[in-house]
Amino acid sequence: MSETGQSVYTYVGGDEPFARLVDAFYRGVEEDPLLRPMYPQDLGEAKERLFLFLTQFFGGPRRYDESRGHPRLRMRHFPFSIGAPERDAWLTHMRAAVDEVGIAEPARQMMLDYFDHAAHFLENRQS
Repeated sequence: MSETGQSVYTYVGGDEPFARLVDAFYRGVEEDPLLRPMYPQDLGEAKERLFLFLTQFFGGPRRYDESRGHPRLRMRHFPFSIGAPERDAWLTHMRAAVDEVGIAEPARQMMLDYFDHAAHFLENRQS
């Protein structure tokens, strides 16, 4: 990430900020009439999977791979109808979570860029 080769995971402070990010994100999802029906009633497993994925993706321990294998994001999200409204709602909550946690630059922009790319990549229907 930087001249020192430090990962985003290390730069932002390890697990704790990512746990807060996931909690903040899912608070938004819980209240979202478009997204909430796409998730199971108990969000515990979804939170854990997102935490493991994000920490690994941004340079932390490879716990996601160890517990779930390759992320295969498109395959895992294919059962859900994801168009522009769902994409935009997801991005709204993720951006708000990044801001709530107070992720510092340059990690903030790197994370937002990834979330934008991933959200568009996972669209699987025309709106």
